[in-house]
Amino acid sequence: MITVRLFGMTKMLAGNQSSLSLNMTDGRHVKDLVGLIETRYPAIGELIHKKKVLVSVNQEIAHEETIIKDNDEIALLPPFAGGAELELMNDDQFVRVQRENFSVDQELDRVRSRSKRIGGIATFLGIARDRSRGRDVDGITFEHYEGMAQKKLCEIRERALKDFDVLELLIIHRYGEIAIGENIVLIIVGAEHRSDAFRACKWAIDELKQITPIWKLEHTSDGEVWVEEHP
Repeated sequence: MITVRLFGMTKMLAGNQSSLSLNMTDGRHVKDLVGLIETRYPAIGELIHKKKVLVSVNQEIAHEETIIKDNDEIALLPPFAGGAELELMNDDQFVRVQRENFSVDQELDRVRSRSKRIGGIATFLGIARDRSRGRDVDGITFEHYEGMAQKKLCEIRERALKDFDVLELLIIHRYGEIAIGENIVLIIVGAEHRSDAFRACKWAIDELKQITPIWKLEHTSDGEVWVEEHP
């Protein structure tokens, strides 16, 4: 018997369950798992086949021939919208996923203090807005895959420091309930020149929304809506 963790819309499609218990008797590959899911939850199975839901094994995206072993950590990941408290990671607090709000000024000072060579800083601040896709929004809840979300944000920072001519990059993403007008995500990039900071900052937020397992639930007057895409 294996346990499959569910996030975002997959929980709703499975009858508001947070996980599935499945007995894999006819194979131990991801494709066999998908077959079981498709039989019991055809709507989820269809999303997997359309690549709108991904299967992860031990916090890595799996393919159909990936072997599933006893005690592997399995999860279904709907489209990312991009996070519990976590231990400090990767250069103190330069990558954080947290429930509480943050101070933009304090985080700017944190980046500035990293090097006297920094001559330009680019910042992206994401804020909860009150309207989305033609609907009024009363509030937002962010759900994340703890562990994997932090890991992916660390990868973004490491790649930016390696591939762009920048001196420091900070990423913070909040999770849980967020009121309209509150901060959601912050990216700060310090570089010798502004052009390098701008390029790295844009790349980082675009990459975050593509690879980080964070999901957005909007509370609207028409009910709760899981956001499949995050512009």
